[in-house]
Amino acid sequence: MCKITILTDNNTITDKYLLGEPALSVLIEAEGKNILFDTGYSDVFLKNAQKLEKDLKNIDYVVLSHGHNDHTGGLKYIFDLFENAINKPEIIACPGVFAQRYDDIDGEFGSPVAKESIEAAFDVQYYDKPDFITENIVFLGQIPRNNSFEAQKPLGLLKKNDLPDYVLDDSALAINTKDGIIIITGCSHSGIANICEYAKQICKTDKICSIIGGLHLKNVSECQLDFTVKYLKNLNLETLYACHCTGFQAQCRLNAEINLQETGAGLEIKF
Repeated sequence: MCKITILTDNNTITDKYLLGEPALSVLIEAEGKNILFDTGYSDVFLKNAQKLEKDLKNIDYVVLSHGHNDHTGGLKYIFDLFENAINKPEIIACPGVFAQRYDDIDGEFGSPVAKESIEAAFDVQYYDKPDFITENIVFLGQIPRNNSFEAQKPLGLLKKNDLPDYVLDDSALAINTKDGIIIITGCSHSGIANICEYAKQICKTDKICSIIGGLHLKNVSECQLDFTVKYLKNLNLETLYACHCTGFQAQCRLNAEINLQETGAGLEIKF
């Protein structure tokens, strides 16, 4: 069985009485491993995990979808969590995840934890190619961007050289099950269609049964939204949990075409 718990999201599930913030953190319990996917913006993921009676001291891996601070901000708090621990989680990410980024509106929004600090305290592994965490759970590494409607515009600048940032460190997890692939994504800056196509290639199946995470469709062009909705509809998903940065208008469009599920902190999904 695979159990997925949303620890942090913009929204919370009614009657759970948890905290929300514009960020994402997901706990995955599958194949004998506990994987923390992203850490949100603050310590909200820890507070919600405690209320949900999830012991994060037992996690085996911390997987970072990309380096923006709404996914890496919680790294500040795992130092104390594992300060005296004999066994610490391995951290998995794409190269460049700790690059500093900025724009003229939001200022700096890269990871608040420096690469040197995290590497001094934890075993950090960088993969630009797929890495199988277990037999059926794979970190996809750098996602090939093969279509013409996604990931076409940069998001801010890289501080080290002031060049446009296309968030090349954006990745996702794929869990291969008997019913198809479960995609767990942070913001899908590389494009959800690109992610799905690569997951199918790596997992050697054309069936995707569920997608969980942010799709970054807020304020995209009508053309991109049309192509994305059409692509996802053609996947014949069993469920879609589009949250965080997906955007309300995009969620409305998706709900009209696909089996969109309510999502928020406190949601537990079993496959």
